Amino acid sequence: MLDPKNTVFVLVDVQGNLAGLMHDKQNLFSNLQKLIKSLKILNIPILWLEQNPQGIGPTAPVIAALLEHLAPIKKITFSAYGNDEFKQALADTGRHQVLIAGIEAHVCVYQTAMNLHLANYQVEVVNDAVSSRTQSNKQIALLKMQAQGLTLTSTEMALFELLKIAEGDDFKQIIKIIK
Repeated sequence: MLDPKNTVFVLVDVQGNLAGLMHDKQNLFSNLQKLIKSLKILNIPILWLEQNPQGIGPTAPVIAALLEHLAPIKKITFSAYGNDEFKQALADTGRHQVLIAGIEAHVCVYQTAMNLHLANYQVEVVNDAVSSRTQSNKQIALLKMQAQGLTLTSTEMALFELLKIAEGDDFKQIIKIIK
């Protein structure tokens, strides 16, 4: 189970016009917003990635607005694990459970998640907060990741695992966000 003292969130490439082309984009954006708002309440570190922002464009404004205190890590590799700045930022968190979401499930999310898994991180992919332009590409990515030993979760499941109990200020704030 996810441990709030050992979890880091990796947000992958929710950028430019590409973000608007995602399958079921309304649910994708809704769940990403719920995750980010809630993870900030829980003080879970967030590593924010952008793939070739000069070519693809910046992170979608509705998502970037929630990350105003952070700077994106720019990359050109599909896998963030091929980027030294990302590897250092991840190591600096001292955390070994990685919650990952973003786009596209079958390219950058898949390659990043797989490389993290191979580097002995415990990776959980947020099924309802990843997407690709087609549902079939998302599905094949999730199936392939599961077959390689990665774990799937959902926005609510991950948040309730991190909360542990149904009381306190964090719970009250997060329940308002997810309902």
